[in-house]
Amino acid sequence: MWEELIQKAMEQLEYSYAPYSDFKVGAALLAADGRIFTGCNVENAAYTPSNCAERTAFFKAVSEGARDFKAIAVVGGRHGIIRDYCTPCGVCRQVMIEFCVPEDFQIIAAKNRTDYKVYTLAELLPGAFSPESLGEAEE
Repeated sequence: MWEELIQKAMEQLEYSYAPYSDFKVGAALLAADGRIFTGCNVENAAYTPSNCAERTAFFKAVSEGARDFKAIAVVGGRHGIIRDYCTPCGVCRQVMIEFCVPEDFQIIAAKNRTDYKVYTLAELLPGAFSPESLGEAEE
C-alpha cells in the first residue's frame, strides 16, 4: 500500500506551483475508509498565503467529509527532483494532530517507491498541542 501512496504523491509534483522556491512537494493521504486524497504545494508571492502539499491533501479530504486518517506519503525536491526524504513542516504536523492519533498515524517520507522511511506522527511531533490540550479546566 505504501508504494501506491508514494506513486500518487510523486504524480502530484507535476501540479506543484512553486515559482519562488522551486521546491516542489507532492502528498497522498490515506483515509481510514480507503480513499486517497492528493495535494501539491501552492506558493504565493506574499509567501504567507502559500499552502503545503500535506495541508492541501488534508483540507481536500476534510472538505469531502473524511475525518479519520491512516497515513500520508510525502515527496519533494528542488526542480521536482527527489534527492532526499521530505518530511512535513511544523504547520503541517500541527494540522495532522487535529485529525490523527499520533501513535497510529504514519508519515511516509520517500525518495522513490521502494526507498522510504516511515515515522509516526508522535515521533515527529512530540509534546504536541492537540485538541485534548483544550480540555475543560479543573475547578
